[in-house]
Amino acid sequence: MSLTAAASGFIVFLLSVPVIQGQAGWGVTYSSTEVCALRGSTVVLRCTYNYPSRFNYQSTTVQKSFWFTKVQDGEPVDLQTDSQYTGRVTYSSTWKDSTLTITNVGNSDSAVYKFRFITNHQDGKYTGDPGVTLSLTDPDLHVGTSRYYSSSSWADLTCVSSCTLPPHSSYIWFKNGEKIPRKTSSTYSDKFKYADSYSCALQEHQDFPSPPVCVHGETCNRVKYDVRTICAPKGSSVDIYCTYKGHEAVTSEFWFSPGRSQHWYQSNRVQVSERERGRSTLRISDLRENDSAQHRFKFTTRSFEWRSSLPGTTLTVTALQVQVKRIRADQHSIEVEMTCHSNCSEVGRLSYVWFSNKQKITGAVTSTYKGWFYLEDEISCALNGHDRFPSPSVYAPKLLSVSVSPSAEIVENSTVTLTCSSDANPAANYTWYKKNGNPDFQPLSKGPELVFSSVQSSDSGEFYCAAENELGRRTSEHFISDVKCE
Repeated sequence: MSLTAAASGFIVFLLSVPVIQGQAGWGVTYSSTEVCALRGSTVVLRCTYNYPSRFNYQSTTVQKSFWFTKVQDGEPVDLQTDSQYTGRVTYSSTWKDSTLTITNVGNSDSAVYKFRFITNHQDGKYTGDPGVTLSLTDPDLHVGTSRYYSSSSWADLTCVSSCTLPPHSSYIWFKNGEKIPRKTSSTYSDKFKYADSYSCALQEHQDFPSPPVCVHGETCNRVKYDVRTICAPKGSSVDIYCTYKGHEAVTSEFWFSPGRSQHWYQSNRVQVSERERGRSTLRISDLRENDSAQHRFKFTTRSFEWRSSLPGTTLTVTALQVQVKRIRADQHSIEVEMTCHSNCSEVGRLSYVWFSNKQKITGAVTSTYKGWFYLEDEISCALNGHDRFPSPSVYAPKLLSVSVSPSAEIVENSTVTLTCSSDANPAANYTWYKKNGNPDFQPLSKGPELVFSSVQSSDSGEFYCAAENELGRRTSEHFISDVKCE
């Protein structure tokens, strides 16, 4: 099989390896067992597969084929039915060939992808091993000096990556942190000074440039950030690091953010320290969502000022959310499993506090909590020590109401809409019921609205709606609809 990785219009061709076949003519061929792709790019995986034309004296036909990463209840889960990939996965196929395309790949997409096909034979299912391991990375660029001419102070520089990059990528070059106009190839030649540093970036990934490097020696002007992006939950603390060096002695240094007042860095929640020479730490405590920003470092010497257009470290602060999964229910309460969730992967390793009706739940200190709850209960979570920044509460539907439009007398052949609404978190699902001349109410329709496009006298009756989420169910008062003849 041939396998291709594409990144924002990139196409990376991987070398082929010998075909790996299964037994008796069954098999799936992979050209590589590992693929490296850039975050936010589009990845294309291809495979070819084989099966005997006849098996047990019967012709073979393929009834279904798909890609998967997970197995549930002993069966592979088709990526097109996996909520993690909704709207981002497409298949295309020809005879004995399948292509998987995943758009906007992120860290959660790092996995082993396998192809499976199912035939008309009993036990005629085949999964191709070992699959393709997809790993996600930043461009991970660095600048190498291919040639250095000491007599003329000229150097030939090359921008390279540990992840295979497409041959016709467009690049950006920086000198002393400032963009060099109209330089777009992976190589660059320049006459330099010993104080000069150089960096490069892919045009499509400008937020992930290479660290600045000296062409000769180690005493050029440069700033290097430990990480380019940090995601942290609201209420926590974060440290942002950089190392810096000046060709001459540094006379001043400070952190700043484009568009943010320098007074912000003088807040009592912000501390700057330098425990070792040339390494600065920006610590921000009790994080708030408006702390989300790009933070950069700046220094000056007697004759130079680092005025970098290179990106610094981008901090994203996210609020906690409670995810709810119902386990079982009885007549008066519901057992659920809750997860205190953030878009930041670091959250799972922290300590937590859980609240029921604003009172702490004793002994609940991890990101998950399982328990029984009543219809009136409201549940939230927070990071331990940061009770002032809890998640929004989750609760069963309440304040359930029914409205009718138009509100005037209902006459035949008019359009009438009944709307059911409630306050609920997670959002409620709605069901409408009508009493059809007997005491048992039967489901009539799903959704918050019940619409009669041309109402008739036969539509008269007694209606009510039910609102339900993972934490409980409530029903409205009965609404009597009486249709008048014109």
